Amino acid sequence: QVQLVESGGGSVQAGGSLRLSCAASGRTFSSYHMGWFRQAPGKEREFVEFVAAISWSGISTYYSDSVKGRFTISRDNAKNTVYLQMNSLKPEDTAAYYCAATKYYSDIYRSADYEYWGQGTQVTVSS
Repeated sequence: QVQLVESGGGSVQAGGSLRLSCAASGRTFSSYHMGWFRQAPGKEREFVEFVAAISWSGISTYYSDSVKGRFTISRDNAKNTVYLQMNSLKPEDTAAYYCAATKYYSDIYRSADYEYWGQGTQVTVSS
């Protein structure tokens, strides 16, 4: 069992930066691949959008085209934490951001492949 708690959300103007953190409980954090997803305002939770993912070792990272070059995912297995550094934020990045964990996947971009989810943190970007 893994429990995930996100933090670091807030309100920022376009062009600004935020760093999200996701703290995980449990001693087996380092065996989980981690992902960040987001739910835009007015959209149902089942339509969460893939943002970024990182392999259990941190060696492999994956990004959606919409955030590539602006967002960076990283992890610190000693601290049981995964991060999402978000730069050059745009109003269309406004969403609730969720971190998720999975030991196994067939498609790391697909939300259904993730077993555990946090409660989310809100990011609002104003123009």
